[in-house]
Amino acid sequence: MSAAAGRGPHSGVLATRRTGPILPRLVLGEMLRRLREAQGISAGAAGEAIRASESKINRLELGRVGVKLRDVADLCTLYGVVDHAERTTLLELARQTNLPAWWQRYRDVVPTWFETYLGLEQDADVIRGYEVQFVPGLLQTAAYARAVIELSHGSDGEEKIERRLTVRMRRQQILHRPGPPRVWMVIDEAALRRPIGGRATMFAQLEHLIDICELPHVTIQVLPFRVGGHAAGGGPISVLRLPAPELPDVVYLEQLATAVYPDKPSELEYYRHIMNRLAVQAEPASAAPEVLRQILSTI
Repeated sequence: MSAAAGRGPHSGVLATRRTGPILPRLVLGEMLRRLREAQGISAGAAGEAIRASESKINRLELGRVGVKLRDVADLCTLYGVVDHAERTTLLELARQTNLPAWWQRYRDVVPTWFETYLGLEQDADVIRGYEVQFVPGLLQTAAYARAVIELSHGSDGEEKIERRLTVRMRRQQILHRPGPPRVWMVIDEAALRRPIGGRATMFAQLEHLIDICELPHVTIQVLPFRVGGHAAGGGPISVLRLPAPELPDVVYLEQLATAVYPDKPSELEYYRHIMNRLAVQAEPASAAPEVLRQILSTI
């Protein structure tokens, strides 16, 4: 039995949910990294064993690429994986890394830097976020979402706008599936008072948020103007906790035309600290419906 034996919980987690390729890539990469390090084998030597470069091994272990079954089989041999069950688990994960995800049919409107986040969002156990300009995408009505999309992509034409809208609405299905993720959003008051799409659209959006507050797995907090400045003033933040316990949280920082995924332990801790501070500064979740009604009354 190899040094990585006993990591079966990973395969059990993935077997209980319909998943895209992103989570299996992360889990497989983590398992292969631990196996390699346990045997004292360098990334360069592992790359040579599968007719590849050290860079490819690094990308594989970070979960950034799919992988051939043959390559995983060769790495299992190199790393001394003789346990049949463990080898089978690794090969099954490798197969899953190349499965098509539902959003791949929308690649003309889904940028590559967003595909990773989509996959993680679909599989996350906990999704925490802070939004300063817009209502979070998972909580948007179709009319509000269309208005937001048109702000950045209004010149794309109706067909592409509809496709972008379809992706956004499809993402929201995770809120209503069996065993949904725990969603905890802090929304800046500015986002709730900015009349995206006009009065009627914003009115309906606020009513929708009030209804969403009733879902037991969704927590909404409003960060009021009276708080003044705060550490997250630079832009939106998302922190996702994945179902595989040995994987770290994922921080996602979306920008105008790209996104950043900070992954150093110190960076992850920094953004967790920011989210915790925002939750303390914001109105308590129990007050969210009343705060939303107050804002609604001013529209």
